[in-house]
Amino acid sequence: MSLVTDAKAGIITEEMRQVARQEGVTEEFVRRGLAGGHIVIPVSPYRTVKICGIGEGLRTKVNASIGTSSDIVDVDLEVEKAKMAEKAGADTLMELSTGGDLTAIRKKVVASTSLSVGSVPLYQAFIEAAQNDGAVVHMREDDLFRVTAEQAKLGTNFMAIHTGINWETVKRLQNQGRHGGLVSRGGAFMTAWMLHNEKENPLYAEFDYLLEIMKEHEVTLSMGNGMRAGAVHDATDRAQIQELIINAELADKAHADGVQVIVEGPGHIPMDEIHANVVLQKRVTNNKPFYMLGPLVTDIAPGYDDRVAAIGAAIASSYGADFICYVTPSEHLALPTAEEVFEGVISSRIAAHVGDMIKLKKRDADLEMGHARRDLDWERQFAIAMNPARARQIRKERMPADSDACTMCGDYCALKIVNKHFNF
Repeated sequence: MSLVTDAKAGIITEEMRQVARQEGVTEEFVRRGLAGGHIVIPVSPYRTVKICGIGEGLRTKVNASIGTSSDIVDVDLEVEKAKMAEKAGADTLMELSTGGDLTAIRKKVVASTSLSVGSVPLYQAFIEAAQNDGAVVHMREDDLFRVTAEQAKLGTNFMAIHTGINWETVKRLQNQGRHGGLVSRGGAFMTAWMLHNEKENPLYAEFDYLLEIMKEHEVTLSMGNGMRAGAVHDATDRAQIQELIINAELADKAHADGVQVIVEGPGHIPMDEIHANVVLQKRVTNNKPFYMLGPLVTDIAPGYDDRVAAIGAAIASSYGADFICYVTPSEHLALPTAEEVFEGVISSRIAAHVGDMIKLKKRDADLEMGHARRDLDWERQFAIAMNPARARQIRKERMPADSDACTMCGDYCALKIVNKHFNF
């Protein structure tokens, strides 16, 4: 049995009960969402995790991605990043290492967190081929499925699998071209492998076999977005839409087979196309949970891309995106530090909250903050704040002479002046 088959059979599990309590919805709402494919709860038979519901009617969730690179392999740093992401309030974590002993690194990261952990098995399969056989294009199909099963047994809760790249997708990429190139690492690996070997993507050709692995290990399938735009001028192009259509069809098949499914969405999107992307994604996938990568709304702010992505994520969340992949300030520049991971999570959490204020009409915390500020109740303001420690630190460093006010206004605090004459 899987959570999907339980939900379809009318069974409410403990995981569903936990999500209902966390989100302030009924247990039946969560069960129906799982049964209909509109909600997922990533779990694993190999480890206990913080339960996290993702999907329709639930709070927008934030994922933090970490991992080594071929240039920087520091396992302790990645463990620190995992802990920092959890401290900052991330809902899930993706371990995406591409340098060093990939299995050993993943084991340590998974052991260091209570969050659901995701991965991209394709990375390891192609990197092993490059190391052992000289090039990624020599990857053996059996190794791709072997690595997927091995990562599942490590306690991986969800996996980004690039199922939507096939000959039709590649044809559209070739016909239209790209201003920003093909920026997805998984998309680049698989496209190069297909063209070199003149073979179909095994994840697409052997999708039934892939589902057997997902179902056996109760892994949530995240339909990878290998054709996402890496420049705003490539947003919503034919290759992206072709991949989405394929992923949508495969997602229906996976859900019918009892596998939980998330569908990933594009990366760089100008603001005026975000609404269309969310509506299209939700419509063609029959309202599957939408995992939005970013989106980044401009390409000219390296060093501040966490803010760029937060703008896009707030808009996407407000229109119905369910799951946001954070972006750090070092995006497009370097492997992030632990501090940048923290900042990226906070930026995305703010964006998710802003979106939920519209999508879910959840504004109670903002109302409480308004009252706390009106009343000059600093302790209550800190308690409500997204990052209480930072708010408290800034005020402590620049304490005013009058402890009721702040050094922005000092003696001329508008609230102090008016509160003498009005009882709000």
